[in-house]
Amino acid sequence: MERSRQIQLERFSGTRIHCNAQMTPRFIKKHCDLDAAGNRMLELVTDRLGFSARTYNRILKVARTIADLGESEHIREEHIAEAIQYRSLDRKSV
Repeated sequence: MERSRQIQLERFSGTRIHCNAQMTPRFIKKHCDLDAAGNRMLELVTDRLGFSARTYNRILKVARTIADLGESEHIREEHIAEAIQYRSLDRKSV
């Protein structure tokens, strides 16, 4: 967990952002590189479930954090899948 936090501090060094949750769309575009499978999955789920741009960005932020926990430079399909599951759990608890 500490390594993930360190990765984020290094990533956003010199900016007003300190963690993935604070990323603006510009930073999301810059720092949320998806592999092909992850991109396909996110596009498919977004189309099927009608995610808004805000939800899409939230999923990317969570997936970026999951990838950081695994010290992965790129967001992979499994990171997207896990982020979507967390969103589903969050929606059920409301």
